[in-house]
Amino acid sequence: MKQDGSKISRRDLIKSAAMAGATLGLADLRASSTAAEEPITPSPAGSVIGMRFEPRAVIRVGIIGVGARGTSMLDEFLGVDGVRITALCDVVKDKCVNGQRVIEKSGHKAPALFFNGDHDFENLCRRDDVDFIYIATPWDWHVPMAIAAMKNGKHTGVEVPAAVTLKECWELVNTSERTRRHCIMMENCCYGANEMMVLNMVRAGLFGELIHGEAAYIHDLRSLLFEDQSEGLWRRFPHVTRDGNLYPTHGLGPVAQYMDINRGDRFDYLVSMSSLSVSLAEYRDKHIASDSTKRKEKYKCGDINTSMIKTERGRTIMLQHTVSTPRTYDRINLISGTKGVFRDYPPRLYLDGQEGGEKWTNLDKHKPEHEHRLWKNIGELARKRGGHGGMDFIMVYRLMQCMREGLAPDMDVYDAAAVSAPGPLSEMSVAQGSGPVKFPDYTRGGWRESR
Repeated sequence: MKQDGSKISRRDLIKSAAMAGATLGLADLRASSTAAEEPITPSPAGSVIGMRFEPRAVIRVGIIGVGARGTSMLDEFLGVDGVRITALCDVVKDKCVNGQRVIEKSGHKAPALFFNGDHDFENLCRRDDVDFIYIATPWDWHVPMAIAAMKNGKHTGVEVPAAVTLKECWELVNTSERTRRHCIMMENCCYGANEMMVLNMVRAGLFGELIHGEAAYIHDLRSLLFEDQSEGLWRRFPHVTRDGNLYPTHGLGPVAQYMDINRGDRFDYLVSMSSLSVSLAEYRDKHIASDSTKRKEKYKCGDINTSMIKTERGRTIMLQHTVSTPRTYDRINLISGTKGVFRDYPPRLYLDGQEGGEKWTNLDKHKPEHEHRLWKNIGELARKRGGHGGMDFIMVYRLMQCMREGLAPDMDVYDAAAVSAPGPLSEMSVAQGSGPVKFPDYTRGGWRESR
């Protein structure tokens, strides 16, 4: 609440967080790191590793955040048999109404709508006709919304990154364990056709023992960051207050799967460095009116951040981030082992001793044997639906299949925490002159078990 008794709006919260972050010094970063490290003891509530969903014939879904991403994903949920969208929430009424039209047009019953202020999502979470809540909102709202969902008995799927601080990662883990509800980070890139095929090739031993991986989020988002709508209303602010890898999960998620992170290995520590910050200001000064308040902003985040991660088993991962430079889209998606290497964008492969010598080859001859069964079975349908080449539909289909059949999810809250943690850890390392910072063990030792 404000001093005058009025409620703090979502936009006020984002602005206040931005101003507070701008004053965060090195001592504060170190203190926050220490505070986030909880004792590695067994959870009083018990781990949720391998915990199965309760099987159900019909899965009732509530969606919080019906903007561009939320509306796109709404359509993916509607494409899966046995799924019903029973509730929608957004602070903008028109977005809820538009989502309702999409649902009714698909032949389903109109959902309940929640658009009365920043905290109306809490009312959605209390409904008894919702089994799973999908969250597609600005990053700072992911954790409070996911916690509200789990505390009200709902499994939840949250967009990326799942959390922006180490403390938030622990809050997700602890709440999931206490409530026995799953919290899944909806990392669609883990379900891409190349990523799932390479995962099969890794498991088949084609690359030998894994040694090194490379991952990135390289995407020119300069025009989006300065828009006066959608993500432009909030996604630029972290560049004012933070310096590190702001968006680690798209590249790191698939590489973590290749390396069996939390399934026999874990991230141990990270070192990070950022370049100078000039590109975002240069773009703004060229494209934004001189009387705009955006001209007063000072961008703290380096144009390119490069981090190195060491795993418990001795593997290394190079992780990069840039959204403010004129670069072609690239997640790198490299995995290297004792028998060969795969590198994406474009996809190419080299295996030790192959015909033709040291030349890249394509994946074509390996597709019949190693294409993932989900892409074999529903890949054509997924591509027609169009969400990021079909990976969005594959992700939703698989998650709903796990819920329908009472299986454990492919990814759990420990994965959400581990793959989100490089965001705050990279900030800490940069602030310490690229010093090493340790990953918390969110599994409390459970990572040692393969599964």
